[in-house]
Amino acid sequence: MPLFLPTLADGPITVRPIRVRDARALERELLENRSWLSKWEATSPHGPSGYDTRGSIRALLANARAGHGLPFLIEYEGELAGQLNVSSITYGSLASATIGYWVSERFAGKNITPLAVALVTDYCFFQLGLHRMEICIRPENGPSLRVVEKLGFRYEGLRRRYIHINGDWRDHFCFALVAEEVRQGVLRRWRAGAVPAANAVRPEADVRAASQPLHIIK
Repeated sequence: MPLFLPTLADGPITVRPIRVRDARALERELLENRSWLSKWEATSPHGPSGYDTRGSIRALLANARAGHGLPFLIEYEGELAGQLNVSSITYGSLASATIGYWVSERFAGKNITPLAVALVTDYCFFQLGLHRMEICIRPENGPSLRVVEKLGFRYEGLRRRYIHINGDWRDHFCFALVAEEVRQGVLRRWRAGAVPAANAVRPEADVRAASQPLHIIK
């Protein structure tokens, strides 16, 4: 079933559906932020491939029409600031999805990403009826880890060599929320100062493991 793509806004921040005509502006933003973003970008384990921004947007929209994703752009005071995608949407007994995001370097530190993530997570819980939302983050990605810390996503574990990022298989920390944890909403809980401080804390054993290469038997 095709998914309705809403426009969500709070103050200067708007999360809106991506459009094919956004391709040129999005490509310019990605190119200007190469040094900022490239170390966190998904890559192909089969080797380098060209990046087609327009084709990527079309693929995201096709995924939304199939009912499996919600592709958004993030705007700050009307200016393109980043991107947020809800992917792997599953219904039925699992009722879950995964969130991924990036924001341009010049907008870092303005609480844009946590607000966008909160708006979209609340939409997925209260409008789509999903039960679980997951975010997976590289252990070295401090800014992204601060997003889940602020919003109280609960740490669930270390996934070794989980996603191919920047040319290799990388470890990720996994965080999640289920709807029962945030009956008042993620955004409202954050603003009320009611986020459990220890939710996103990683055990020292996992932090140490993530700093060491995985032993692979050849």
